Amino acid sequence: MVPENLHDFFATTGGVSGGLIGLLFVAISVSAERLAKEGAESQPHRIRASAALTAFTNALTISLFGLLPGEKIGWTSITVSALGIAFIVATVLSLVRLRQVNMKTARDLLFLAGLIVIFAIQLAEGWSVARNPADSSGVDTIAFEVVLCFLIGIARSWELIGGPGIALSHEVTQLVRHREQAPDAENSS
Repeated sequence: MVPENLHDFFATTGGVSGGLIGLLFVAISVSAERLAKEGAESQPHRIRASAALTAFTNALTISLFGLLPGEKIGWTSITVSALGIAFIVATVLSLVRLRQVNMKTARDLLFLAGLIVIFAIQLAEGWSVARNPADSSGVDTIAFEVVLCFLIGIARSWELIGGPGIALSHEVTQLVRHREQAPDAENSS
């Protein structure tokens, strides 16, 4: 059973996830050319779009069923997390089929690993809530995972549209390379 203090949370996250799904469809339409290509080149873009949609749909479904009276959130969590895990398995199989399990797809695989952890915890918490609806701690964890799904979906969407990334490791590497090249340029002058 969803505690009363989470009703407003699920009402808000339902609206937020609906809005984010709409924006994702805009991002997909902007990236339609990259997504429509066949073969290995477009697969990372498809994975990003599908992962974002899966994360947002998970958040939307949990939020909407969390608003319904009764004891529905446990079974809903079980169902959407099982579907999410099936998505991840299918995605990894597509990468294996296209021989794209490599360093270039490492970031995508890391996001998929994060999603599978979220879905596995959500599955376990859903099972716990379905077995014992009076235990609200499982519902709290499921609510927290809705927020994590938003963050993953936003990050995947950002990458899908080609948003710039600034990572600490990348910036430090570039700084070191720049400093190493500067003395060489001065010596050659």
